[in-house]
Amino acid sequence: MSRIGRYIAIAVLALGMAGIAIGTAFIVEGQSKANFIKEAMREEQVTLGVEGAAAGNIIDSAAEAQKAADTVREHRLTTYGTYKEVTGGGGYDPTNTDQLKYTQALNLENYLYLGVASLGLTTVTIVSGIFMVVTGIALGGTGLVLFLLAKSKAATA
Repeated sequence: MSRIGRYIAIAVLALGMAGIAIGTAFIVEGQSKANFIKEAMREEQVTLGVEGAAAGNIIDSAAEAQKAADTVREHRLTTYGTYKEVTGGGGYDPTNTDQLKYTQALNLENYLYLGVASLGLTTVTIVSGIFMVVTGIALGGTGLVLFLLAKSKAATA
């Protein structure tokens, strides 16, 4: 019985180490991508009059991007209406300045919303990684305790 106990303990310990390794990879990858997205947003130097932001503050966070995208969306819809309204139900005409401005606003809005979604995904990835590391530590500790118990029972048998 002690031999099976040691194998189970080793398996639990191995799962714990795998959890720590995979969790660490999630944390590193999530943070790396978050840094990349924020740097790309800084390079674009989008500065909208986002409420609560300092004048000229470059948008580089999910909260700022969300406020800015919502503002662009509100202005786009107020100024031009929906896509159907701006095109008159017909096709897109790039020579029509209203349609061109509409699509430029739509492009900026989508860029900002994509930043929000991407930063949200990186946050989920990082938090999942932290959970995996904590679970791996718990499993590793449990495996170690089981191994020591199995070893001590083998010594007394």
